[in-house]
Amino acid sequence: MASSTRESVVPESKNETQKRTEDLAETVKSAFDHFREYGRERPEILALWCFGIGFVLGWKLKPW
Repeated sequence: MASSTRESVVPESKNETQKRTEDLAETVKSAFDHFREYGRERPEILALWCFGIGFVLGWKLKPW
C-alpha cells in the first residue's frame, strides 16, 4: 500500500510576519526614492514614460 505523507503547516509567528511587512515597506520606500532621484536627473525621460503610459491607458480604456 502506498502511504500518504502530509506536511504539517506551521503558522508564522507575528514576529516573522512583522519582519516581512517591514522588509516590504523598506523595499517600496527604496524604490520610490530611486524613482524620485531618477526623475530629478532625467525629467524628460520620465515625462515621456508618463505620456506613453497615459496614451496607452487612454487608448485601451476609451472613456468616450
